[in-house]
Amino acid sequence: MTRQELVSQIFAKQTYLLVGLDTDSTKLPLHLQGHPDAIFEFNKAIIDATLEHCVGYKINTAFYEAEGLKGWEAMEKTVNYIPSTHFKIADAKRGDIGNTSAQYAKAFFETLCFDAITVAPYMGEDSIKPFLEYKDKWTIVLGLTSNAGSKDFELQKMVTTTEVLVEGIHTTVQQTGYLYETVLATASDWGTDENLMFVVGATNADQVTNIRRLTPNHFYLVPGIGVQGGSLSAISEKALIADCGLLVNASRAIIYASEGEDFAEAAGLIALEYAQEMKLYLK
Repeated sequence: MTRQELVSQIFAKQTYLLVGLDTDSTKLPLHLQGHPDAIFEFNKAIIDATLEHCVGYKINTAFYEAEGLKGWEAMEKTVNYIPSTHFKIADAKRGDIGNTSAQYAKAFFETLCFDAITVAPYMGEDSIKPFLEYKDKWTIVLGLTSNAGSKDFELQKMVTTTEVLVEGIHTTVQQTGYLYETVLATASDWGTDENLMFVVGATNADQVTNIRRLTPNHFYLVPGIGVQGGSLSAISEKALIADCGLLVNASRAIIYASEGEDFAEAAGLIALEYAQEMKLYLK
């Protein structure tokens, strides 16, 4: 899916909501437990109930990998069930040496036909390039995440040294900033705002103005809304740009809105609430 296609969907539907299908087999409603294809049946019902209120779905692959072969099969069936009008993200957080990343890219962009994949950038450019080589696919680099552990590395201060030429004289300049700032600035040059997004956690809304300054035109995948306590209004106020530039994900708050047989209906209502609020922020 191209950027223009994604933007068109956002403004046509007046929402930038992603529904996170972090489907935990131990949390399925009782009436589905024991069903031979319970995960897919759950996902199918959630998709049917939320389709008109969102622009895409984010599948956290860990919940499917944990189920072995049947989990992978459920994930493939889920991806195939989501219509092409909706953006499909594999939240897989891959990133390895080049030839390994090339196989990950093939797995998620060819075999499973996702539109995008999340990646960890800490092994450098050659670990990310194989994903960026796919036409009309997106690579979503971890920038500043929503978990408490982001302070261990991403929010650590570091000193960078660069040489600049001032009136013909080479001068060394030192700057202090966060590690995540270096990641954003460096990774921005690996792709373009047509194929590269960043993960920016909603729980770090106080940093978003600075992040938008560093990456003024990139789309952000924003987790942390809902159960994790992030504010949709705060992140929207600080990060929305002319063509939106945001994909805000909600997982547990939507898919586990009810434990009963009305789980899909309840999910649809919560998704609608998010969409209605987002409509207020879209210009």
